[in-house]
Amino acid sequence: MATTVNGAFSKFLTNTVNLDKDQTTKARGSRDWMLGQLKLFQNDDEFPKSYSEKDIHFGSFARRTKIRSLDDIDLMICLSGQGGTYLEHSDRIEITVNPDSNLKNYCNDNSNILNSRKVINKFLSSLKDIPQYSNAEIKRNLEAATLSLKSYDWVFDIVPCFFTSPTATGKTYYLIPDGYGNWKMTDPRIDRERTSSINKTHDGNVLNVIRIIKYWNKRATMPSMSSYLLETMILDYYSNRADKASQFVDVEIPNVLGYLQTYVYHQVSDPKGIQGNINHLSWEEQQKISNRAKQDKEKAIEARKYESDGNHESSIRKWKEIFGDQFPNYD
Repeated sequence: MATTVNGAFSKFLTNTVNLDKDQTTKARGSRDWMLGQLKLFQNDDEFPKSYSEKDIHFGSFARRTKIRSLDDIDLMICLSGQGGTYLEHSDRIEITVNPDSNLKNYCNDNSNILNSRKVINKFLSSLKDIPQYSNAEIKRNLEAATLSLKSYDWVFDIVPCFFTSPTATGKTYYLIPDGYGNWKMTDPRIDRERTSSINKTHDGNVLNVIRIIKYWNKRATMPSMSSYLLETMILDYYSNRADKASQFVDVEIPNVLGYLQTYVYHQVSDPKGIQGNINHLSWEEQQKISNRAKQDKEKAIEARKYESDGNHESSIRKWKEIFGDQFPNYD
């Protein structure tokens, strides 16, 4: 229940959209404990050698753009290349290992080409040896070893990776499994730093906008775009905006929906400069998302007008049309 629009949004963000603070603290603690256990793998001579100073948290939980419910925590665990080299092809990256290194154990048969699936499988077998995880569900997906414990609501996605030497232009990257036995390039540092920088430029007011629009995106009123695509588009909007975002999230919603209405049809460049266009939505999906953004933008403008006229009850009811039954009622 709420008597003002600001009060309604505060409750909505706290109780429905943003992660629960106690759960977040517990999740971070479990993540740190997990990292400590992974370091013990180095006691196994056959386990790939660690480059732990380059381990990195990534994904929306690390960038603080995750919304409820907390379903996964992403970790990239860096391994030493031990003198290996990599070669970029148009559709994959191949890592050639030093035959004297223990990475040789994880190569394709009769080859020095490192197989990413074999590396993930080694993580899986090692995780199963941790007593606290003996009853956990441990399996491989395309890029990661996933660990699911009944005691937690979330799963850990553990991604083995390598850190490259600087290129001719001084850039460094992470190489992660591509899901098919080879490797691909990424750099979560860029995503993390971009999110933090743009949010700081706007006095810390962008993260709540990202989260609430992610909630809007998940409602069954249109096709959902990927969380990363949506987040990139919102950051594109704020990176090019001259004035600062308002501390009141409802002020920002009409503008962001208007941007999505138009730019969902456009190419969206990978901010890391690796993947090119990341907007892979079909034209039909783009059209449905654009139409929904247009409709809800117009409702948001109407809700803002009600609020400016002092009619908080009608404003809250209009916002409820946009965000659904979990948005607080007027009291």
